[in-house]
Amino acid sequence: MIQKNLLAQFGSYFDESMLKNIAEHGTIKHFKKDDIIMDIGQNLTHVPLLLHGLIKVLREDDKDSEFLLYVLERGDTCSMSLTCCMEKSRSKIRAVADKDSTVIMIPNEKMIEWFHTNESWRNFILQSYQIRFNEMLETIDTLAFMKMDERLYKYLIDQVKLNASETISKTHQDIAEDLNTSRVVISRVLKQLENEGKIILKRNKIEVLKF
Repeated sequence: MIQKNLLAQFGSYFDESMLKNIAEHGTIKHFKKDDIIMDIGQNLTHVPLLLHGLIKVLREDDKDSEFLLYVLERGDTCSMSLTCCMEKSRSKIRAVADKDSTVIMIPNEKMIEWFHTNESWRNFILQSYQIRFNEMLETIDTLAFMKMDERLYKYLIDQVKLNASETISKTHQDIAEDLNTSRVVISRVLKQLENEGKIILKRNKIEVLKF
């Protein structure tokens, strides 16, 4: 089963020998929605490869407020955890399951060993760094240059793409936490977007009409 799942999600990235290595040394873990997969300050012993689900990667300020950096989809890995593993430092991020998720955990020593011995693994790691770096630049641009209504609408569009559904099942508080603002602000701006004909507000759900 693990070999089949790996082939489906990572067959385009890894050669046959690498898929066998991952199946042999990786450990399957299942997480429910809102489970913490890795936490700030944690000693990381494994790197996750996402087989199924969505994972939010968050930073936390000194007031315990969280901010969404990026979202991992199936076929992704967390580059920030890779960096911590390579440096043998504690985690600087929190990874939380945004829906029921399945990951395969790769031991640190194998992650480092394969980086030096397998070209397909090395290319995957370097490509992952580049993708996550671009996403964090986009996050910075959003904070620096967009007004709240633009940030919120972009967030909703991203959620539609991530979940392949025009209906978003999140509360106003959930969204406020992801965007590091208050529920009152989110509720007000959502109502504005509804008045503009871009969304329809339902109980704990948002239907996106234009994107």
